[in-house]
Amino acid sequence: MADLHPEISADLADWIGRQKIFFAATAAPEGLVNVSPRSTKQFRVTGAHEVCWLSMLGSGNETAAHLRLSPRATVMFCAFEGPPRILRLYGEAENLYAGSAGYAAALAAHFDGEAPRSARQIIRLRVERVQTSCGYGVPLFDYKDDRPNLQRWADAKSDDELTTYLRERNAVSFDGFDTGLPAET
Repeated sequence: MADLHPEISADLADWIGRQKIFFAATAAPEGLVNVSPRSTKQFRVTGAHEVCWLSMLGSGNETAAHLRLSPRATVMFCAFEGPPRILRLYGEAENLYAGSAGYAAALAAHFDGEAPRSARQIIRLRVERVQTSCGYGVPLFDYKDDRPNLQRWADAKSDDELTTYLRERNAVSFDGFDTGLPAET
């Protein structure tokens, strides 16, 4: 049975802060639905009705492409340790691309002005619905650590190589939709 909440309460924000992974789901009006696992180290609760996260370089940039076509997004957290719970945040999201004024402001306000070299944008979600459910079907897992691979890969690249990778691999989604990355990225 699902429970609706009027906002992200302090208790829910605290619970989010103890999780290790979240999933972000988006979909364009047609084409693939995308669900991406993310580390909560880059996730921030920024208000009772707003969250954001740093989006890192990847083999694609489906979230950005989908949000340009439809701003709907869902974020889901599952308790893989401790008492069972699932939390879903539904709302409309926007891309704040690295190099933009919005990105700089969000980075300063929520990430102490610092981002890993692999960060390409911040996704900001205006939360319209907060829902929890039992989570009884979620398995228990022991968290070991975040994988260092992405940061190690980015650190081994020059700025020019990272820019080239972004342009070649993150400018268009798997379905061929423009991700909106600025040309000067």
